[in-house]
This record gives sequence, structure tokens and C-alpha cells, in this order.
Amino acid sequence: MESIKPPIPSDIQTIREKYPHFLKEFRKRFFFTFYFFIAATLIGFIFYEQIIGFLVILLSLEGINIVFTSPFQFVNLSISCGIAVGLIVIFPIIIGQIMSFLKPALKRKEFKVVLRFIPFNTALFLTGFTFGALIMKWQIEIFITKSLDLGIGNVLDISKLLSTILLTSSLMGVGFQFPIVLLLLVRLNVIKRKTLSSKRLWVYLISFMFAMLLPADSIFIDLVLSLPFIILFEITLILARFVEKKEK
Repeated sequence: MESIKPPIPSDIQTIREKYPHFLKEFRKRFFFTFYFFIAATLIGFIFYEQIIGFLVILLSLEGINIVFTSPFQFVNLSISCGIAVGLIVIFPIIIGQIMSFLKPALKRKEFKVVLRFIPFNTALFLTGFTFGALIMKWQIEIFITKSLDLGIGNVLDISKLLSTILLTSSLMGVGFQFPIVLLLLVRLNVIKRKTLSSKRLWVYLISFMFAMLLPADSIFIDLVLSLPFIILFEITLILARFVEKKEK
């Protein structure tokens, strides 16, 4: 008997019929990025011991009792290292793929504007990633100092510790992209600076909520992590004012 295929929803069928080239191009770029991510993740997974050793030295963890609490945790840690490496490696690739994908839909002048922002995207991602790692290192140093002052021993779960650091740093790098997005929208006349300025309190609130969603479990650290977003937003408003004056 012939198998009966489930009916395709009309809206999806319409998109397939009207935009076949669009879907084909999107699929090609998506799988290219996905395969690259898998390859980078495998490299991070294979060399996780070197990555852990580098992080232990970088975070000054040599004198701390860091342990595995389960015989299977090294697998989770190697996976976390692999995913972190994959995200870091494919970030510029994603930006390039998005720019290339949007090029036919943008005017030549608009595309040039978007193109100028790419170096700033990469720089802000690296800045955010580094900032997140430094804040995590600072929190560890506070933990060690307090434990010594109180005469209390310290034992840190290496898997949970490094996974938290890698995840927090990566998300901070992604979060640092929002000023570029806002400034690009202003530059393309999609949104006005006054509109952004009127939403200042909401931006402050969202910045703090984003920091709270990060793995760092400290209100004080959440405040510190949200502060750069607020500063970047204010800088964005200043730059947006110059952009609007230039346009006029």
C-alpha cells in the first residue's frame, strides 16, 4: 500500500511556490553554518584538556581545590568546551552569512552601511566575552579571599565552574551586539533616536533581567554584568544623535 503523506499547510506551500530561490539560499547558508559549527565543536571536544588547562592558568585556579564530583562529569565538561569553541568560531561566519543573504534585498548604499558595522560586531563580541570571563575570575577571587579570611576550606566543582564561565562569557559576547543593532536601525531610518531615548527605563530593566538569566548566582554580579549594557546604550544614543545630524 502507498503511504499517505500528511497535507502541507497552505501558508508553507505558498511560501514554497512564491520564494523557491529564497528558501534554497537560506537552506544552503544554514547547513553551511551548521556543518562549520559541528566541525568547530568537535575540535573543541577533542582538545578539551588543553582548553581546561589554559582556563585553569588564565583564571588562576592552581591553588584551589577543584574536583570532579562524578566519574561522568568530564564528558559534560568536554561537551561544554566544544560548544563554546563552536559558538566563538562560527560567530563571524554567521555575521558574514547574514550580510551576504541580505545583500540582494538592500540598496547599494544600505549594504555599504551594514558592511561597515561588521568589524565592530566582532570587536564587541570579543570585548563582551572577555568582560564576562574577567568578572567570573573576579568572583572566584572574592570567593577564595573570603574563604581564607573565615578559615573555611574551598572545593570547587570543575565541571560546573568552567561550564558557567564559558556560558556566561559567550552570552555576554552576544549581548554586547545590541548597540550595533540599534545604531544600524537608526542609520537605516528604521527607528528614531527619540524613540530609543523614551524607552531608556525599559532598556535598563531588560539589561538587568538579561544579567539575572546568566549562570552567575549573585545579585551583586548581576548588577555588575548589567552595567556595561546600560553604558553601551547611552553611548549608542550619543552616536545616534551624530548619525541623525549627519543625515540632515
